[in-house]
Amino acid sequence: MTSPRERMVASAALLIRERGAQSTAIADVLAASGAPRGSAYHYFPGGRTQLICEAVDFAADYIAGKVTEVSGGVEMLDHLVAHYRKHLIATEFRAGCPVLAVAIEADPDNPDRTAPMIDRAAAAFRNWNRLIVGQLVADGIGRVRAEEIAVLIVASLEGALVLAQAARSVDPLDVVHRQLHNLLLAGKSEGK
Repeated sequence: MTSPRERMVASAALLIRERGAQSTAIADVLAASGAPRGSAYHYFPGGRTQLICEAVDFAADYIAGKVTEVSGGVEMLDHLVAHYRKHLIATEFRAGCPVLAVAIEADPDNPDRTAPMIDRAAAAFRNWNRLIVGQLVADGIGRVRAEEIAVLIVASLEGALVLAQAARSVDPLDVVHRQLHNLLLAGKSEGK
């Protein structure tokens, strides 16, 4: 059984992936998590900023787990795409990436409040890249090339999610999947 705090963090991540960070209020998180009203500032004395930072960390760790659940770059890509595809369809194309949502919704008028959130998003992207590099290097792709391909994978999948949401179709995700899949297969054969 998860604690009210854990439910609040997970609920915040799920709401951010569908609504964005700006549109996710603490009251919504409380309602979605079933946590008592007074618990928000008890568990998150840093307020909404702390809650969003922890939601980013939760989402980042979740996807990091998906990256490392399987071995090999091609398998990892297929696994990630299947996950994203399932969630896009299940949410009628509302589910994007909470990490991306936080990264792009920075409030330039309030950098002190948003800087910690953006820093967390940047750390998530760096960690995903690092984990993907590990998968690709294990496949025999040279480190420098693997680092470049990892950035390409993360950027392409994040962009494909946005395009799929806008188009209300998995077609952009499928196109990106095919192209990255072919690139990884070619990279594996080059490394041998």
